[in-house]
Amino acid sequence: MRIAVVGATGLVGNVMLKVLEERKFPVTELIPVASEKSVGKEIYFNSTKYLVHSMQQAIDKKPHIALFSAGGATSLAYAEAFAQVGTFVIDNSSAWRMHPEKKLVVPEINADVLTIADKIIANPNCSTIQMVLVLNALHKKYKINRVVVSTYQSVTGTGVKAVQQMENERNGIKGEMAYQYTIDKNCIPQIDSFLENGYTKEEMKMINETKKIMRDEGILVTATCVRIPVMGGHSESVNVEFAHDFDLDDVRTLLGSTPGVVLKDDTSNNLYPMPLIDAQGSDEVFVGRIRRDESRSNALNMWIVSDNLRKGAATNAIQIAEYLLKAKLIG
Repeated sequence: MRIAVVGATGLVGNVMLKVLEERKFPVTELIPVASEKSVGKEIYFNSTKYLVHSMQQAIDKKPHIALFSAGGATSLAYAEAFAQVGTFVIDNSSAWRMHPEKKLVVPEINADVLTIADKIIANPNCSTIQMVLVLNALHKKYKINRVVVSTYQSVTGTGVKAVQQMENERNGIKGEMAYQYTIDKNCIPQIDSFLENGYTKEEMKMINETKKIMRDEGILVTATCVRIPVMGGHSESVNVEFAHDFDLDDVRTLLGSTPGVVLKDDTSNNLYPMPLIDAQGSDEVFVGRIRRDESRSNALNMWIVSDNLRKGAATNAIQIAEYLLKAKLIG
């Protein structure tokens, strides 16, 4: 089982290597891939030393799976070359997510759409993954009409440069800026670039990807995405309006039994999910602050938290790889 990790020296790439080890994925040969300046450097995986490869060197090795986390431009430039040698590409960028012929997968929800012909598989946006994992079970029972989501997203979603900017600001050090504005002690209501409709690309990802993953174009979604100066994970305030009424105890029972979801909802003891306390380093999605929206019929409020580098990126991608093996789509 030859596994390539494209972007192995980056923030998400490092987490992918860690998750592969933790989940004991059956890697017989690791092929770490990075930019030309990193080729030849050493990476340790499962106590074994591997040299960083160039893209062409990795393609020539014909890996069974290539986990991509090197940005959309890299994915567009090289994913098809890997696919042509028989590699299953699981891509963490936005490059292929809305392509009509490419599958967008959260394994607990829609891994059944995958076939042996799906050589390029899209990993959804981190904020979308954690939201739909909670919404899917509720949609099946109560039918979702509309979702209003506001996100509070960690600087780790931008990468190492953003983490360094925040740390520099906290320590009074002038350095390279990942954001146009100061992030420490601030909130930036912009993630990715603005579109003509006034929404950012991140917001439109949540809107469009939710419908594709949940296989229902009728779900109405609106989003506001905000970058905040935290580590550990992304948080979301989610308001959901259903076609049918619900019982709060039934909602809690349903979510508490949903694979990949952890219910933490005990306001009498001030227990609710937080990125630093619950999400950081975890593969699960945490949900709490569940309450009826008293201003709308059949509407519900929730607070959803998850580690954006793990379930929001690396873990979800590796779970897709695990499904490919389990379903015997890889020979």
